[in-house]
Amino acid sequence: MTAETVWLVAAALIGIGVYGALSQQSFVMLMMGLELIVNGVLLAAVGFWSLTAAGLPKGQLLAVVAMAVMAVEMAIGFALVVAVYRRRQVDMTDGLDTLRQ
Repeated sequence: MTAETVWLVAAALIGIGVYGALSQQSFVMLMMGLELIVNGVLLAAVGFWSLTAAGLPKGQLLAVVAMAVMAVEMAIGFALVVAVYRRRQVDMTDGLDTLRQ
């Protein structure tokens, strides 16, 4: 696989993620769009690292650590969404006018 292909897929992931994050009003779809953006950036970084570092495993280790951090971030984000839904019965971003209550 060439570098152009990897970066094209990464750019597509980032573009779809930006569209998903900006066009959706559901908390879950917003978080999915943000996750696609981070995955696209991570794919671009790993693709760049594999070409410049001649395949050293340090870049792969960084990608695994970043994916673990993303999994924790998504778990915390979904816990916050569930807490907001239980408290206010709101599942869309328009329903929240303030976070104070």
